[in-house]
Amino acid sequence: MQQSSQSPVSRRQLLQSAGLATVGAVMAGTSSATIAAEANPEPVSAKNLRGLMSALQANVGRRDFREVPMILTDPSDWDDKALKLLFAYAGQPKEIFDNTDLFGPWLNLMRNTMNAMVYAWKQPDFLATSATHGPAAMALYDQHVWDKYNLPGFIAQKLDKKIDRNAFIEEKSVAKASADDVQNETGPFSAVGNNIPALQRRGVVFLACHNAIWELSEALMKSGHNPDKLSHGQLAADLTNHLVEGAVLTPGILATVAVMQRNGFHYVI
Repeated sequence: MQQSSQSPVSRRQLLQSAGLATVGAVMAGTSSATIAAEANPEPVSAKNLRGLMSALQANVGRRDFREVPMILTDPSDWDDKALKLLFAYAGQPKEIFDNTDLFGPWLNLMRNTMNAMVYAWKQPDFLATSATHGPAAMALYDQHVWDKYNLPGFIAQKLDKKIDRNAFIEEKSVAKASADDVQNETGPFSAVGNNIPALQRRGVVFLACHNAIWELSEALMKSGHNPDKLSHGQLAADLTNHLVEGAVLTPGILATVAVMQRNGFHYVI
């Protein structure tokens, strides 16, 4: 995947160097603060959230699919372990945002919600998750997919919008300013942080939808954006393999939303 050194992969490297003890602790219901401060700008008191982030990095599943079916039936075909960690998350509050508009204010709304919840309402373990589907799902593919399948051209054709690259996964270096400087207007808590890597570092979990992947694959085939002449299942597999680092794959977003609501998540439309 073509991602910059500023991506959340640093958290995975940190976890690997520390071993898998953190995962065991989270699964057992205890918390951990093994994530370095620079990898997560949220307060150090957010121990449940920090523990979850470590565990998720170790439990996002395979990305080596050759072909996938239309309807997923085997838990090994989605990030089942990661989703179960989310379902069991003990921190509060928990929200799932229904995000479909690629060019809408979805990233800004999640950032503002986190700022108010954590710093005004003093809820450091607040968990924000993004039910990312519809056109917004295209933000969850790496630049390789955007280039290979000419997503800028596809977006211009289907949405009548101009965009030349996946700017949603580009993080500005100033967004890594000191976490102690909450009021910094160019820091991670400002609009500069309206991108996927910066929000992931703060603890936002982006959920990907297999159904959206399948439907985009079909649309790409029909519109001539299939340079390797892949079958439907093969093209969907290629898209799945190039989800951005840290995205959690679900068998279907809206069905997963219902399960998350049953496990205490508040649905934000």
